[in-house]
Amino acid sequence: MKRAAAALILASLALSGCGLRPLYGSGSKGAVAQTLGRVEVAPIPGKAGWLVHNAITDRLGAMSGDGPAYRLEVELDDQIIGFGVRRDDTVSRERRTLRARYRLVEAEKGTVVLDATAGSDAGIDIVSSEYATIAAENTALENLSQVVADQIVARLALFAQRTKDAPAAGTP
Repeated sequence: MKRAAAALILASLALSGCGLRPLYGSGSKGAVAQTLGRVEVAPIPGKAGWLVHNAITDRLGAMSGDGPAYRLEVELDDQIIGFGVRRDDTVSRERRTLRARYRLVEAEKGTVVLDATAGSDAGIDIVSSEYATIAAENTALENLSQVVADQIVARLALFAQRTKDAPAAGTP
């Protein structure tokens, strides 16, 4: 028991010197949360767009800000590709892919400060019931929307952290 406690203390001392800092260090009052709270998500067309927009808005809605300083523009590419074939030449498996190209634009200047991509894919088994297959495709889209939204918000948080740590213009 004493060895485990000593190892825990040594590990915590080693981690404190490594330079790791929590991304949301000061909670909702921190610079990252404040920056994320000032991001407005532009409308995204289509069903996948609606799902991704809502997922991003839900994640950013927990943050607070003084009004939009940034606009997030997202373009989606949603594809379903069949790749498994049965003896009767029917598809037995599909892959649903959701890719997003997103840009973070400063609201006042209109300059792009972040241009990146996110994406994920899911496998879908094709069964004899058309209803079950459609339900599986919709569930896959809902899950992929959540994953892509998580990736986008995580990247926005890293951007906010880096810009917070960047020295202001004119300072050494």
